[in-house]
Amino acid sequence: MESINTNISTRKIKLDFKDSKYATGRRKKSIAKVWVKKGSGNIFVNGIKMNEYFKRPVHQIIVTRPLEISEVRTNYDVKCSVKGGGLSGQAGAIILGISKALISHDQLLKKNLKKDKLTTRDSRVVERKKYGHRKARRSFQFSKR
Repeated sequence: MESINTNISTRKIKLDFKDSKYATGRRKKSIAKVWVKKGSGNIFVNGIKMNEYFKRPVHQIIVTRPLEISEVRTNYDVKCSVKGGGLSGQAGAIILGISKALISHDQLLKKNLKKDKLTTRDSRVVERKKYGHRKARRSFQFSKR
């Protein structure tokens, strides 16, 4: 039996991003390559519209935060290529990439973005599991006998 793909709306779109600014963002295990250019406010993640890639509204709000803070939501188009980690890490990586690219487009935006700590890489990563422990710090249940 032949299976038919019913999810046609998530087709990858070929984008033209000449004359754009590039920046890289990282968070946990995720790496985001971000291109920003003057446009109409479209955001594409891995060739798919941001609303279709990030289903949860929290992630959508997080990704658009640098554009909202600098009040240029409808002035720039964003193209992201993200790999590694989970959706929260990817959203965090995109934030940093968009912030850096916006700053390279317009230095006047740096003040507001820096005030909200969007230009700094969040260096927190998952702590490794230790020998003799159940998790990184959680020990096995102690028993006297």
